[in-house]
Amino acid sequence: MTGRRIMTRAVARNRRRLSAGIGLTSLHQVCESLVPILIGVIVDQAIGPGDAGALVVWLAALAALFTALTLAYRFGARQLMLAIADEAHLLRAEVAAKIMHPRGIRTDRRAGDLLTVATTDTDNTSYLLDYVPRIAGAVTATAVSAVALLVIDVRLGLAVLAGTPLVLLALQVAAPVITRRVTEQQNLAGEATSLAADLVGGVRPLRGIGAEHAAAARYDEVSRRSLRAALRAARTQGWYLSASTAGGALLAGGVAILAGWFALNGRITVGELITVIGLAQFLMEPVGLLTLMPSRLAEARASACRVGAVLDAPALLPEGAETLDGTRPELELRALRYGTLDGVDLRVRPGEFVGVVAHRPADGEALVTILSGRVAPEEYEGEVLLGGALLPRLDPADARRTMLVEPHLTDLFTGTIEENVTAGGPLDAQALAASAADQVVRAHPGGLAHVVAERGAGLSGGQRQRLALARALTARPPILVMRDPTTAVDAMTEHEIARGLRALRHPGPGAFTTVIVTSSPSLLALTDRVVVLDGGRVAAEGTHAELAVTDDDYNRMVLR
Repeated sequence: MTGRRIMTRAVARNRRRLSAGIGLTSLHQVCESLVPILIGVIVDQAIGPGDAGALVVWLAALAALFTALTLAYRFGARQLMLAIADEAHLLRAEVAAKIMHPRGIRTDRRAGDLLTVATTDTDNTSYLLDYVPRIAGAVTATAVSAVALLVIDVRLGLAVLAGTPLVLLALQVAAPVITRRVTEQQNLAGEATSLAADLVGGVRPLRGIGAEHAAAARYDEVSRRSLRAALRAARTQGWYLSASTAGGALLAGGVAILAGWFALNGRITVGELITVIGLAQFLMEPVGLLTLMPSRLAEARASACRVGAVLDAPALLPEGAETLDGTRPELELRALRYGTLDGVDLRVRPGEFVGVVAHRPADGEALVTILSGRVAPEEYEGEVLLGGALLPRLDPADARRTMLVEPHLTDLFTGTIEENVTAGGPLDAQALAASAADQVVRAHPGGLAHVVAERGAGLSGGQRQRLALARALTARPPILVMRDPTTAVDAMTEHEIARGLRALRHPGPGAFTTVIVTSSPSLLALTDRVVVLDGGRVAAEGTHAELAVTDDDYNRMVLR
C-alpha cells in the first residue's frame, strides 16, 4: 500500500467529519476576510458622514460577524480533532494487528523502528486531516480577498490572483527534497530507537562482560547519524519556511503599497484603503499557510509511506487452513535442517516429557526457533509435523494454541504480577506453585497486585524467569516447549520447579506433552526421555540415569 493510497483512504473514511470541518473552517476564513471589509464600510458609511445610527447598526453587524467566526472555528476544530484522533487510532490498530498477526511479518525493521511507525508515523499521517481543511480555508480566504480587491480596484485583485499561484509554484519545487530528507530522518530515528531499546534491555549483561563502553559508542554513532539527518531535514524546512514567509509578506506588502498609491491619487476612498491594508495584513496568514502546506504534506506522505510499507509487508508464514482435531497431538521432526541443525529426526509422543540436551547452544536455539513458528518454510529443509499435519499447512493461530514455545529470553510487561501471569485469563494457583512464582508473590507487600516495571526492571533475573514460567504453565497448552527456564534460579528452587512441573503437567498417563531444552540435571532427572544433540544431529537417546552412566560427554555436560 503506497503512501498516496494511505492518505486518500484516510480522507475517504473520515469524509463526514472532514466535510464538516472543511465547511466550518472555510466559513471561519470567510468571516475573517470580511472583518477588514466591514471595517472599511463602517468608515465610509458611518464614521465619515458622522451617522450615529448607521454606526450602531454596522457595529452590531461586526459583533455578529465575530460571533459567527468564533463558533465556526470552535465546532470545525472539534470535528477535525475527532477525525484526526480516530484515524490515528485506526492506523495504530492496523499496524499493531499486522505486526502481531499469527502468520508474522517479513520485514528487516527492528522492534524499535516498528514502534516508531506504530506511534510517530501514524500520528503524522493522521495530521493530513488537519492540513486539508486548512488548505481549503486558506484558498477560500484568498479567493474572497481577491474578489473584494477586484471590486475596489481590478489591478489590486489581479495582483493577488496572479501573485499567489506564482509564489506557490516557486516553493513547490522544494517538496520532493523535503520528503526525502524527512524520510531519511524518520528511518534513522527508528534505528536509534531500536538500538536504545536493545541497550536498555541488555544493560545488565553488558555491564557483566564490561561491554557498556563499546555499546555506548555504537549508540553514539547511530545517534549522531540520526542527528545529522534531523539537522539536514530541519535546515531544509527552515529555508523553506523563510522563503514561504518572505513570499507571503512581499505579496501582501506589494498590494498595500499599491493601494496607498491609489488612495493618494484619489482612485479609492479612505475606507477602501483601510480595507485593502487590512486584507493585505490578513492575506499574510492564508498565503503563508498555503506556502507552508507542501512541507507539511511532504512530512505526512513520508510517514504514510512508512506505514504503508509495514501494512504491505508479506506474511512470514503461509496461510494454513488445516486445524487440529485431536486434543493430544504428536510432535515429529523429519530430517530437519535449519541453522546448525543437520538432519534432526525426533518424535515426541502425546503425554511424553522429553528433555533435549544440546552440546552446542546454537542447536538448542535453532530447534526452539523452528518450533516457535517464526521461520518461513522456505528457510529450512525437512518436515515439522504437529498432529500428523505439516506445520506450514496448519492455521498459525490453531498451531500456537496447541503448541506454546517459551523462549529463553522472556518479556514481562508493565502491569501487576497477576496481569503478567494470567494474560487476561483466570489465575491458576497450581501454576504459581509449580513455577515457584508464589515465592515472588509473597516477596512483595502488594502480592499479586505488585506493579511490575517495564520489562520487569525491578525484579531479579530469577524472579522474571519464574513469572514467565508461571505464565506459560497457566496457559495449559497441550504441548509446551521451553528453553532453559531455570538458569537464573538457585539449585534448591530449580529442584522445586522440576518437581512442580512434573506434578502439574505429568501426574499420570495421558497428560500434557512437554519438551524442555536444558542441561539442568534437576529437570532432566524427571523427564521420561532425554535426547542428546551433537553436531546438529541426534547423537543419543535414553533416560537421564542411563545416559549419565553410558555417555561420558553427557555426564560432563550435565552433572554438576
